[in-house]
Formats: sequence, structure tokens, C-alpha cells
Amino acid sequence: MPDLRLTNTLSRQQETLVPAERTPDGRPRLRFYSCGPTVYSYAHIGNFRTFLTADLVVRVAEALDWSVAYVSNITDVGHLTNDDVADADGEDKMAKALRSKEGEAFPTVYDLARHYATALEDDWKRLNLRQPWVRPRATEHVTEQIEAVERLIASGHAYATDEAVYFSVTSFPAYGRLSGNTLDTPLLEAVRDVVVDEGKRDPRDFALWKRDDHHLMQWYAPFGPDRDFKGFPGWHIECSAMARKYLGDTLDLHAGGEDLIFPHHECEIAQSEALTGKPFARHWLHTRFLQVEGEKMSKSKGNFYTVRDLVEPTEAAAALGFPRGVDPLALRYALLSGQYKKPLNFTRKALHDSAKAVERYRSARTLAEAAAQANAPGDSGLSTALNDAYTRTLAALCDDLNTPAAFAAALDGVKAIEAARDGMNGAAAQAALDWLDRTNALLGVVVSDYALPSAAPAEPTGPPAEVLALVDERAAARAAKDFAASDRLRDALAALGWTVQDTPAGQEIVPLG
Repeated sequence: MPDLRLTNTLSRQQETLVPAERTPDGRPRLRFYSCGPTVYSYAHIGNFRTFLTADLVVRVAEALDWSVAYVSNITDVGHLTNDDVADADGEDKMAKALRSKEGEAFPTVYDLARHYATALEDDWKRLNLRQPWVRPRATEHVTEQIEAVERLIASGHAYATDEAVYFSVTSFPAYGRLSGNTLDTPLLEAVRDVVVDEGKRDPRDFALWKRDDHHLMQWYAPFGPDRDFKGFPGWHIECSAMARKYLGDTLDLHAGGEDLIFPHHECEIAQSEALTGKPFARHWLHTRFLQVEGEKMSKSKGNFYTVRDLVEPTEAAAALGFPRGVDPLALRYALLSGQYKKPLNFTRKALHDSAKAVERYRSARTLAEAAAQANAPGDSGLSTALNDAYTRTLAALCDDLNTPAAFAAALDGVKAIEAARDGMNGAAAQAALDWLDRTNALLGVVVSDYALPSAAPAEPTGPPAEVLALVDERAAARAAKDFAASDRLRDALAALGWTVQDTPAGQEIVPLG
């Protein structure tokens, strides 16, 4: 078995991931925590790119015959709107969502959280992700968070004011080693000085517990001189408390999106190591951002996609050339097509290419199933070719989750099955089916592990109505010999991702790419 090597954000270099513990039968046991979403809305495809990185780690570890204890949380309290600074200000994202137009459908913030947490699990299954061993919720682990804060106060790493309990950054000299925002970084103080609290000792200190009479979720905690501090936990303390409860004091691996490096993960390290005196995580893995057609994904630009925006028959899916929705496994393929440590450009062409690739896997499976029943004369070299393809696929994933190389190696296996179409006996067909199962266990793009409603066809059934109308206009312009108008309409079609070819039989509409 190859070593699993991953880039460690903490050391800034590629390292072999070696679990510290073994099971009673001698297998490595991976203790793995990956930050989940704040459930105030539907998770978008950028979120799922990060979740898919964690999913790949789990799948590769299983292929290496490791035991995997995988925890991914749900944040349903404490995540404030100004979360790009360590001591975030603003309002709770859950409460803000409740006041939105979509939030009007929910009686309470707890109902809103329940709805979007369920939606997350639905989308998780659609994209064929492994289920975490535990999916803890912050609101169900407030006791553990309060106990952690109490111990930090008792040890001198935290202090209470009238408004909050703060972690004292100066009490932890190693602060900043993950992100580079060390104690003497001038920018650090500038971006942190946002919370107005006369009792706060240092602008860089961050809140472990906050008091806010208007907050919708509140608990009593034994902090302060009266030991009656009604409030809510800070965002950072929840992950430290839940990770420690389920995985122990030191994790083998902690993962998340690159936006979590600072402040979230930096603060997790400080409070966790101050609490236990032990390293919090030996290896850190961060997934880079996703762009759409070379631009930052945003609602204002009209390029913001949730999973259900694409896999359901929506206007967004139709505009991309999938009027019946994108095959969920094709979306999974597209989101995994770039290596996690590089930004991913999510494009219409990549989505169509991914749909074609997934369809080739399905066709190969259909071919092998038919040959297994027919027991036709065979191709003795197929098994060897498929074993080689699997070995190279696993090796690529063990090389820092190099998904482009892994997909290329796996595609060689599909080609080998296609080449054996006319000469596949029962043994070769079974080898093909076994290879497809093993490859699916690694990549998850052949067939879903879940019983879901029938998937949308991989290929679009036709252009949307807007495109058809422009094609008709172009035909009329050409009939009137208004070629300037015809060219303008062709450009308009290209902007929508389509082109038109003039043939003796008339205009043929073709998706770009």
C-alpha cells in the first residue's frame, strides 16, 4: 500500500499522514475532524468542494484498510456575520436568516436550523459523500463548551468581563503559527479591534462566550462574579469541544476551507492546546476557493449555485444546458476535477465534460453486465490493464489527492473495457465489474451509495426556450439577408453557452465546449 501524503498547512509542506493509534487488529485508526457548515441557508457548491475533499480522504483511508473515525459538525449557533476577524461582531447568522424572506417560513430559529440541516444531508447524499461517524450540532454540546471555558478561566487563559468571556491571546505565545498572523503582526491588531468592551484587555483577544439580551439562543453559564452569565458560545469554541469529545485531545487530521485558516482554526488551536497542554491536530488540510467561469461566486453576479440549483430542473440548470437538471454524480465529478490545494474554476464546459465522463462509466458497467450474462469468448489482458489503472488511481490520490491524475488513470480503465467490447468473456466481465466497484469506492462517480430518486440524464435533452427563440430570430435575419443582425444573434447565443451551425438541413444548435 502506498503512503498517503498531504500538504500540511501547519508546516507548509507535504507530509505522510500517519495515524497515531491502531485498532486491536493492528489497522491504523484515523481520527479526522472536518468543519461543517453553518445551517442558515442551503450549502453552495464551494462548500461542497471542501466537503468532497474530506470525503476523498475518507475513501482513500478506507482503500488503505484504515479504520476511520470521521467527525463533521453542524454549526447552529454562535457564528456571527463579521466572521473574518477573530473576535467577530455583528449578529448571529442564524438569527439574521430567520428575518429574511426565506426565514419567514419558520416559526423559530431552531426550525430554520432543522430545515437546512436536513437539506444539507439530502445534498450530501446526492453528491454521494460518505456519512460522518458523528455529525454533532453546536446547540447539543453547550455543556461541553461551558466546561471548556470554565477550565480556560481557571488556568488563566481566559477572563470574564460584563459582556463576554475572552481568550487571552498573550497567554498562548504560539498563536499565529498556522496562519502567519503572529502576535507582532500589525495587521492582526487592526483587523481585530472591532468589539467595543472596556473590560477587554487586548484587541487581539477573542470571545469564548458572549452576552446579548437580544440573542435568540441563550444559556446560563457559571461565569463572572455572580456565576450567572446568560449568553451563547463563540463560534470557535464549539469545534474544539466537539472534536475533543469524540476524537480525544489530539487529532490526526483537521480539515476545512481555506477561509477557516484565520481566524477559526487559529483560534481552535490556541484554546484547545491551552486547555489540554497537548497538540490539537498534527496535520491540517485546507481546500482552496472555487470560482465560476473565472469570477468569484456571488449572488449579485448571478453565478451563485447551491447543489439543488443544479441537480434539480431549475432555470439555473437550464441556462447551463441541463433543463432536466445536472446528474449529481457529474456535479461531484466536476467539483473534484481540480486538486484541492489549487483554486478550482467551475465552468460550463467542465460540467458538460464531467457529464460525459460519468456516462462513460455507466456505459462501461452496462457493457460488463451484459457480457457477464452472455459469457462470450474473452480478452485475457483486461484484468491486468484494470489492475494497473486502479493502482495508478490510488497512487495519484495518495499523492496529495491529485484528482486530475486519478481521473486520468481511471479513464484508462474505462477505455480498456470499451476496447474489449467485442471480446469479453464472463471472467473478464467480472474483472471489469470488480474494477468499477473498487474505482467507485475511491472516486464515487460510477454509482451512488444511496437510494435516490432517478438521476437526471447525463446529457441535456435540448437548449432552453431562450436559446430557441434567438435561433428563430437568427433564421429570420438570414432569410432577410440581414447578416449583421445574424452575427449579433450568434454572439448572443455564445453568451448563453450555445452556438449554431448552418447545415443543408437547417440550423443545428450545439452547446459550446
